[in-house]
Amino acid sequence: MTPILYTLGVVAFVVAILVSIGLHEFGHLVPAKKFGCKVPQWFIGFGPTVWSKQIGDTEYGIKAIPLGGYVKIVGMLPPGAQDLVEETTYDEDGEAVHKVRRSNTGMFTQLISDARAAEWEYVKQHDTDRLFYRLVWWKKVIVMSGGPLVNLAIATSLFAILFATYGNPRDQVVEATVQSVPACVIPVGEAGRACTADDPPTPAAQAGIEPGDEIVSFNGTPFSDWDSFQAQIRDNADGDAVIEVRRDGELLTLTTNTTVTLRQTSIEDETMTEVGFLGVQPRVHLATGGPIYTLIQMETMTVETAKALGQLPVKVYEVGRAIVGLQERDPESPVSIVGGGRFAGEAAASDAFPMTEKLVTLLFLIASFNFFIGMFNFVPLLPLDGGHIAGALYEGLKRGVARLRGRPDPGHVDVARLLPVAYVVGLAMLVMGVVLIVADLVVPLHLS
Repeated sequence: MTPILYTLGVVAFVVAILVSIGLHEFGHLVPAKKFGCKVPQWFIGFGPTVWSKQIGDTEYGIKAIPLGGYVKIVGMLPPGAQDLVEETTYDEDGEAVHKVRRSNTGMFTQLISDARAAEWEYVKQHDTDRLFYRLVWWKKVIVMSGGPLVNLAIATSLFAILFATYGNPRDQVVEATVQSVPACVIPVGEAGRACTADDPPTPAAQAGIEPGDEIVSFNGTPFSDWDSFQAQIRDNADGDAVIEVRRDGELLTLTTNTTVTLRQTSIEDETMTEVGFLGVQPRVHLATGGPIYTLIQMETMTVETAKALGQLPVKVYEVGRAIVGLQERDPESPVSIVGGGRFAGEAAASDAFPMTEKLVTLLFLIASFNFFIGMFNFVPLLPLDGGHIAGALYEGLKRGVARLRGRPDPGHVDVARLLPVAYVVGLAMLVMGVVLIVADLVVPLHLS
């Protein structure tokens, strides 16, 4: 592999993901400002600030650790019932001072009070009507959904372009047309070697089947799909085989006897079984399609990703075991941005990939990561966007029920009460992220 091409592939992937993260944060920032919220910060990365620029009342910038990003929307946490807003004072510059009274009644209560106090550090006297928690519930949903929806829009757009032009690697179309006819029957475990004088010819070769022939029927049964055709052959053992094919527009009837050989029972079951064997390989191409096809595929990916998210802690645990050598790393295990960069680098540097394949691989990686980021952020747990969305929906439901029952407005949902859960989830996310990054360095996965 060429080091320069490898580096270019990694850099291209990382930059694309960072741009996606930045767009994700714009997905929050734009509607938040549209609804009148104060947004003092928009940053890509964490840690020390590398560069920033103040535009209006928002500071835009880049930080040193490129592992995410954030947008600061003022007033995400409302004052709690136990907090005395009347204690708030302002200095001569209009800055809020001691906006929230701190409580010392317990560790979690203190954490919540500290978080409330920190939330108000950006609030000036004239900003009290620009606080996020004061928004009507459906505006909160729009603001918090904006980020992950941007990622899903990026993924959908890239998938739509790739599916319409290159095709879908996850959806292969097997044609009735013969791609090739092996000259001889190669025993199991010796695939890839050349034929020898001791190897019997394949029944297909004996029958005279040629590449380009279209299979019409087998033993009188019309061809429906390749799986059914293959099942007929396997069940035929060493019996007579009458194959009707179309060649250059002409129907031909070819006869032979299928032979019996050991083959894997199925893709899922590796048990070796004696089955009938003909010796034809079909023509295969990637399925293509337009917007409707893309939406159908996205629906399938959504279900699969939702299941994968439910299994994520277990998968990361298994990756951790692989790091310390207790088991092999599953090729289907999750990867971090480091692993994604490695895939992009290997694709860019591989001599086996033509330039088109390299670009397609990069775009598929970018689309897949964006899709995962979008889906992951919809998980209804703080500190993820989905946690705030769930809180806003609950607020809308409570207020709607109160109106129907003629009861007083119950007020804003206090998401600050869920901060202990947010800290636990945040810690779990940090641990899983570190485990995956270490695994991608110690026991990395590679492109097959």
